[in-house]
Amino acid sequence: MQPRRRSSTAGVFALAMLLPAAAASPLPGAEAGDAARGSAIVANRQLSLCLLCHPGPIPEERFQGNLAPDLRGAGQRWSADQLRQRIIDASQFNPSTIMPAYYKTDGLTRVAASYKDKPILTAQQIEDVVAWLQTLKEPAP
Repeated sequence: MQPRRRSSTAGVFALAMLLPAAAASPLPGAEAGDAARGSAIVANRQLSLCLLCHPGPIPEERFQGNLAPDLRGAGQRWSADQLRQRIIDASQFNPSTIMPAYYKTDGLTRVAASYKDKPILTAQQIEDVVAWLQTLKEPAP
């Protein structure tokens, strides 16, 4: 008899339970996130690049990506801490991810000089994006 395999969801849940304390809400130096600011950060292609890969409920922004999961329903699929950890460094969940590590600064290669030893987003910007994503409870159509 073959051993029963765990689902990938169970594996991700188990990994989420082992996340470092740095993922606790909010990040050090940040206040509770502001959803309006978070939406603006996600929509800003020069700042976050989220819409390069993800589609989301921002109809005024054209040419949204289709390489990554739709952001609609993110607040239903993941907790704030899980979303935060994915933004900080998605490679903890998927080592082959193409998503940038928005808050990680060590162990990176091929980093632009202006970002050396600096996160892409500040702790407050991450909290704002998490706050906005938590408002997205409706799944994609």
